[in-house]
Amino acid sequence: MKSTTLLKTLIGAAMMSTLMTAAQAQELSGTLKKIKETGEITIGYRESSIPFSFLDDKQQPIGYAMDLCMKIVGTVKADLKLPALKVKLQPVTSSNRIPLLNNGTIDLECGSTTNSIARQEQVAFGPTYFVINVTAAVKKSSNINTIAQLDGKTVSTTSGTTSVPLLKAYKKAGNAQVKEIYGKDHAEAFLLMADDRAAAFVMDDILLAGQIANAKRPGDYKILPESLRQEPYSMMLRKGDPQFKALVDKSITAVMQSGEIDKIYAKWFTTPIPPKGLNLNFPMTPAIKEAFKHPNDKGI
Repeated sequence: MKSTTLLKTLIGAAMMSTLMTAAQAQELSGTLKKIKETGEITIGYRESSIPFSFLDDKQQPIGYAMDLCMKIVGTVKADLKLPALKVKLQPVTSSNRIPLLNNGTIDLECGSTTNSIARQEQVAFGPTYFVINVTAAVKKSSNINTIAQLDGKTVSTTSGTTSVPLLKAYKKAGNAQVKEIYGKDHAEAFLLMADDRAAAFVMDDILLAGQIANAKRPGDYKILPESLRQEPYSMMLRKGDPQFKALVDKSITAVMQSGEIDKIYAKWFTTPIPPKGLNLNFPMTPAIKEAFKHPNDKGI
């Protein structure tokens, strides 16, 4: 009799465990549910957003943003108990990154994307992991030293970015009248300036520094000291997905609060990086230090 009772108890416990596991699985929603069901996560990366997300000499995506996104992948593996989680990598551009995120092609965008109030209408963001100044790169031989001197000239920028509207609205430029031409990515937009099809490449200061460092003759170029606007960068995820948003925030906040962010930052901004072993020499600014000290997802 006792053995029969014990058997029933064990069977009941097993059934309860199965039901609880099923209930927990059903509780997942959005991106985490998709990942659990498919056993894979797709990361969107940029091919030339040095040093955030770019291709190395083996055509593999690497960078500061990629390192941080891999921390998120690690948290997903642990929380969903998916040690064999497959990580798929999908190249994206400034123009298609939001559509590919919202149509489910990618689950997380890891690049050099500004967290803006306008974009928050379509997507969500993780904690700010960099703060930039929008400005312009020019050839030293151009004798251009201020934003105002771009008036009447052709400037290049990358498709899908907000740089040119900022330039046109810049008060110190006296509502500069410029003709804009676009590159499909930062490398192509920089080349338009390098080949003299444009007088300046208007973009975020750190991306300009990355393109200059990777140029054939870095000494030929300079970055103008003026700032059109300061902007926060972060990874993008789908809007209306509180479970995945909470995981992203938890993962990146832990990296920042533990101090691990300092090592990751130094790896990409103050030491030599692939593929040419050049050092961007871009130490943390007060704005970046503040973002790390007080993690937040505020847009501009």
